[in-house]
Amino acid sequence: MTPFLGVIIAVLLATILAGLVQVLRGPRPADRMLAAQLFGTAAVAILLILSRMMAMPALLDVAMVFAFLAAVTLVAFVVLAGRRLS
Repeated sequence: MTPFLGVIIAVLLATILAGLVQVLRGPRPADRMLAAQLFGTAAVAILLILSRMMAMPALLDVAMVFAFLAAVTLVAFVVLAGRRLS
């Protein structure tokens, strides 16, 4: 498509690398979970861009599954963290 989409993908990959540093370094579990959510969001964005660039509508379904899994993971984290606090 356009070279601009390639630049966007490169920026999203850089964001994932920055999130990986936060996952490894994060002092609290909540910091690590937010970085993991960043992975999910960036993965969905990359899949949407690749779907457009490669003309593969099936990648839209994969992106939707990733978004759903990211939401379920966050809910599970909140429930487990709430149990530890009480």
